[in-house]
Amino acid sequence: MNKITVWKMGWLNWLLLLIATVFLLIAYRGGISELIFRWDKQEEYSHGYMLPFITIYFIWLKKDQIRQSEFSSSWLSLFIVIPALAIFLIGEVSALFILIQYSLIAVLFGIAISIMGWPAVKPVLIPLLLLVFAIPLPYFLEASLSANLQLLSSKLGVAFIRLCDIPVYLEGNVIDLGAYKLQVVEACSGLRYLFPLMGLGFITAYMFDTSLWKRVVVFLSTIPITLMMNSFRIGVIGVLVDVWGISMAEGFLHDFEGWIVFMACMGILFIEMFILIKIGEKDSRPLSEVFGLIQLDELVDVDKSLERKVSYPFITIIFLIIISVIIVGSIDKREETIPKRKTFSEFPANLAGWTGIQRSLDINVINTLKVSDYIMSDYQKEGSLPVNFYVAYYESQRKGVSPHSPKVCIPGGGWQISDISRIELTDFPVNRIIIKKDKRVQLVYYWFQQRGRLIANEYFMKWYLFKDALLLNRTDGAMVRLTTVVSPKETVEDADNRLAGFAQQLTILPEYIPE
Repeated sequence: MNKITVWKMGWLNWLLLLIATVFLLIAYRGGISELIFRWDKQEEYSHGYMLPFITIYFIWLKKDQIRQSEFSSSWLSLFIVIPALAIFLIGEVSALFILIQYSLIAVLFGIAISIMGWPAVKPVLIPLLLLVFAIPLPYFLEASLSANLQLLSSKLGVAFIRLCDIPVYLEGNVIDLGAYKLQVVEACSGLRYLFPLMGLGFITAYMFDTSLWKRVVVFLSTIPITLMMNSFRIGVIGVLVDVWGISMAEGFLHDFEGWIVFMACMGILFIEMFILIKIGEKDSRPLSEVFGLIQLDELVDVDKSLERKVSYPFITIIFLIIISVIIVGSIDKREETIPKRKTFSEFPANLAGWTGIQRSLDINVINTLKVSDYIMSDYQKEGSLPVNFYVAYYESQRKGVSPHSPKVCIPGGGWQISDISRIELTDFPVNRIIIKKDKRVQLVYYWFQQRGRLIANEYFMKWYLFKDALLLNRTDGAMVRLTTVVSPKETVEDADNRLAGFAQQLTILPEYIPE
């Protein structure tokens, strides 16, 4: 029997890994803190706590392959790490945590390449990619996805209710059963199943030792499985409410039904794998073996143990990380240019026939928003319904201190977004949202007014924030929002005309939001 040579890391390699870990934690502490905050506060991301440990476990399963590899350090790793650190700096300046978090994964991958080389990294590539499913979506993107899933789940749920010969009417996200009305809220959009199930699907596809196309099918099927089962859950709740009353949609039973749905999704996933084994090429192995539950024996015929060489590309990456820490530290300490401006307490109460009454935000809301200045006034013109005018101004936008997108805040207030679009007002774009709560309907316009630009696209807003931070040493800016009620006696077009007419009177805003 051939004897096996194994390789081990020397003390200097371990010291370098420790140094790299310390500086990575210093550099990415903001992104990591935001990750943990999102995992803790949002159920749809709570599975994120487990994924790093699952990644470590899968890498540990490959330990025998890794021990037999001498490692071939690669300078190509710099082509991964340098762009990743550039993205990290962009994320730090523009307050986009998702860029920081994806950058961390890319840097970890680059470090692995720099130490081990591609042949040794290849067996652990998929476990490293699993970390992607621990990264939450940006709030505004998540809100948009949630709104669309709510509408789709509502339609499919109502279709199921109708199959049970129960008369039902759907208006937006409200399921009207006659005696009862069910509101498909944000928590019922299916995201709390979708993200964990996609992570689980990725894990099962990785462990599924069969053809590549079958693995891809298993992973991609998590999306329709989640959608259909969540819609089925909504439909079942509607049927139960119609038979036994509104208590069937509340409290423990509602949460318990959610657990049943997720477990059912998992069950469907495993049934799907069992069926896929029988399709195509013949595979006589039991499911436990195909699913990778049987592991190979550990190495026993070890001839000798050798020490791996120090990786110079890895040392270079450590220096690059240290430089990034210094740059970020200098950016954080740099005193920004804060332009002179009028405060909103001076904002006129009369605007071309519109008379405003200022209101105050609750102190807890102010502390949460961390605004530098704000105005919230109800302006009304004779013979017209009022327009709520709100501006949140930030003299400096750092990580976690930036305007909150209405697409995130509106659902939190119990309102349902029924339509989102982007329109042009004379010479600048605005986001247009129709929201509903019970029988009330409101129309919302909002845009970002920052350093002379009027921007509707939130990604562009972040890009200009990064650009101006570097070139102008400024990150000041504001979010402007107009809201009006759509009364039963008028059309949405009437409300559009009201908001557009008021927006035309805001030519004085640059005095309060500097260009």
